[in-house]
Amino acid sequence: MKKVGIIGASGFTGAEILRICASHPDLQVDVAAADSMSGGRVSDLYPGLSAEYGDLIFAPTNPKIFQNCDLVFLCLPHGASQELVPQLKDDVEYLIDLGADYRLKDQSLYPLWYDAPHINPDLLSDFAYGLPELFREEVQESNLISVPGCFPTAATLALAPYIESGLIETKRIIVDAATGVSGAGRAPKENTTFCAVDENFTAYGLLDHRHTPEMEQVLSIKAKEEVSVLFTPHLAPMTRGILATCYAQPTVEMDTASALEILAAYYEKEPFVVVDERSPSTKSTFGSNVAHLTARVDPRTGYLMVISAIDNLGKGASGGAIQCANLVFGFEETQGLPTTGITP
Repeated sequence: MKKVGIIGASGFTGAEILRICASHPDLQVDVAAADSMSGGRVSDLYPGLSAEYGDLIFAPTNPKIFQNCDLVFLCLPHGASQELVPQLKDDVEYLIDLGADYRLKDQSLYPLWYDAPHINPDLLSDFAYGLPELFREEVQESNLISVPGCFPTAATLALAPYIESGLIETKRIIVDAATGVSGAGRAPKENTTFCAVDENFTAYGLLDHRHTPEMEQVLSIKAKEEVSVLFTPHLAPMTRGILATCYAQPTVEMDTASALEILAAYYEKEPFVVVDERSPSTKSTFGSNVAHLTARVDPRTGYLMVISAIDNLGKGASGGAIQCANLVFGFEETQGLPTTGITP
């Protein structure tokens, strides 16, 4: 049994890690830290976790209390992990960061997209990008892992099979994606209250969403050349889920049947990817660690369209983090992770 620590355990991604670990046969939560809730019980904030964590108390974030942990998940807002990683990495065998602090390899991108320079740029190259379907070997060989953002998870899984083989142009990619409100985090915001979100559908982060360079980074690695993406996120009146619709111009003759064959062949052995002719839905992924994909080629415009659905807190965050933990510990990759969505 591996001992796990969670920093930022009171947030939605931290709570989801607690939920998944509750049914994981080989991961046991030893410390759940959350400064904003320090001294309070996990079960008081999240009654749904009471059966497993009825007496667990949120601890203050002190790096010294994690020294007995085999792995620590960092579930923090951008900027916070940069300060903690140097304090933790020599005492904890594995660190898995669910924030954006170590996703981008080019330190010059942080001032442009995150409004501040990186304080530990020398560590950026030490972190593996935690999307096993695309970077499994890197994850297995690293003790520092950065979990992808939810939007890049959905979009890069959709597009990687085509761009890696040079089947689509690299400069005419468009990603439109809708997310549930939980993607904005637990802290209340004016645009995420019930009255603001209910019966509403809004585009935001126009031309400057921080997940754009992350998508471009992953796709550029797979294409072996620079890739540009026009990304527009939307906030949908739902709690969880991401539906990403991705558009690209093929460089070869392609129809819907061949596009689906390419997608299916690429993910044939991946337990957490479902390729189907049916259009994916976020409800199908609710509570699971599975991405649902489909593809179409429009004979009129010539465009390839790839649609991806994930649970933003599952495969798009905490589920993906547990998947990485399974890999580094040598467990079965599917251990403790749900592959079926909750219906209805």
